[in-house]
Amino acid sequence: MSGRPDDLGGWTPGRFEADGIGHPTYQAGKGPGVVLIPEIPGATPEVLGLGRLLVEGGFTVLIPSPFGEPGRPISGGYVGRVVTRLCVSAEFRAFALGAERPFSRWLRALAADLAARTPGPGVGVIGMCFTGGFALAAAVDDAVLASVLSQPALPFPLGRARQADPGLSPAELDRVAERAAAGAVCAIGLRFSEDRAVARSRFATIADRLGDAFEVIEIDSSPGNPGGFAPSAHSVLTAELREEPGPTRDARDRVVRFLRERLTTPAPSAG
Repeated sequence: MSGRPDDLGGWTPGRFEADGIGHPTYQAGKGPGVVLIPEIPGATPEVLGLGRLLVEGGFTVLIPSPFGEPGRPISGGYVGRVVTRLCVSAEFRAFALGAERPFSRWLRALAADLAARTPGPGVGVIGMCFTGGFALAAAVDDAVLASVLSQPALPFPLGRARQADPGLSPAELDRVAERAAAGAVCAIGLRFSEDRAVARSRFATIADRLGDAFEVIEIDSSPGNPGGFAPSAHSVLTAELREEPGPTRDARDRVVRFLRERLTTPAPSAG
C-alpha cells in the first residue's frame, strides 16, 4: 500500500464535457496544472494521496473520474467489475492496435482547459496502468509540456504486437515525436522490470520515436532484488510506493522534479 492514502476532503467536484463525452472531475491546489488520470479501479485513496502530494508541492491538480467510484478502496471484486466494463468500452478500445481512442480527444480538451486557467507555460499529465498511455496521447495538444507514463498497460498485452504498441495511433505518435524533437514536450516512463503488463518493447517503441525526450525509469523486481519487490509489482506511484528512501520514493521524487522543471519555465517555441 502507498504510504500516503487520502480521501476527497478538500477536492472541488466538477464535470467536464467535450467531444460528446462527459466525466466528473476533482480539483485542488494552486500553481501550474497537472492532470492526474486514475488507474484501475479509479480514484482510490492511493491515487488521491498522490494528488495531495502534488498539491502540497505547489501544483493545481485535476483528477478526472472516467471509471470507478472516487474515494473507494481497492478490492478484488471492485477491480473485476471495472475491468469487465472497460474491456468492452468503445471510449477506451482496450485491445485495439494503433488506435486513436475517443478518451484521448476528451483528455486533450481537458488539459487545454486546465492550461488556460492555471499559471505557467502549460500543463503536465500523469497516466497510470490502464491510463498510462493516455498521458502521451494528450501531448498531441500544445498545452501539454510533460507526460508521465507509469506502467502504461493499454492495449492489453496479448501478443507481441500489442506488447510493443505505444497506446496511441501512428498519427498521434508522429505529432508527439514532432513536438519532442522541437523541445516542446518531454516524457517519463516508469515500470517494474518484471511487469508482464508493460513489456520493455512498449517503451522501446516510444523511445525510438522520442529519443532523448523520453526518460525511462525501471525498478528492479527480479527475484532477490535489493528492494524486496515481488515479480508481480506493478503500480510504481501508488500501490507499491514506499515512503522510506528507496527506488519507488526516488521515482516519485523524480516525477515531481520533472513536472516542476517543465511547468515553471518558459515553453520552448515549436517553430
